[in-house]
Amino acid sequence: MNFLEERIVKDGIVKEGNVLKVDSFLNHQMDIALFDEMGAEFKKRFADANINKIVTIEASGIGIACIVARHFNVPVVFAKKSKSINIDGDVYKAEVESFTHKCKNNVIVSRKFLGPDDHVLIIDDFLANGCALQGLISIVNEAGGTVEGIGIAVEKGFQNGGRIIRNLGFHLESLAIVESMDATSGEIVFRQQ
Repeated sequence: MNFLEERIVKDGIVKEGNVLKVDSFLNHQMDIALFDEMGAEFKKRFADANINKIVTIEASGIGIACIVARHFNVPVVFAKKSKSINIDGDVYKAEVESFTHKCKNNVIVSRKFLGPDDHVLIIDDFLANGCALQGLISIVNEAGGTVEGIGIAVEKGFQNGGRIIRNLGFHLESLAIVESMDATSGEIVFRQQ
């Protein structure tokens, strides 16, 4: 069992509806030492990739992406879920559906922060059905950039997202892949990687 799986077993809570609550250390309160370990692991797993930008989606992926970016010494760009008055000019846009929030959002990235010279590592906290990743991939593609890899903290291996993204040919690395969860017993089974 790796460091993230151990932390999930220790502090994660399994809820009905295939929900894994990791808000005490990952996506509400953030354990920066854990994030630093995750950043080092992603740097190791994507060591051969030519990465000059990290891309994520608002909001839970931002903290992880920032620490990963420090390990790569590159900037982070995050897709915003709504246009605000301080985003000027043209934007790339994609519609994504959230498994957690059960809604669709249009996410945007300003064209001035993503272009054909960018070699991107996409980072996110969870992978369930893959909709958010597909939206980010489409934005990078529209910008003419290259997706060099995708790093996920927790993948729900019993859902289709990981299989879909891997079948599209992307280098996807998940630090913890949950094969099954039981809300009654609290048991979490991880895929052997």
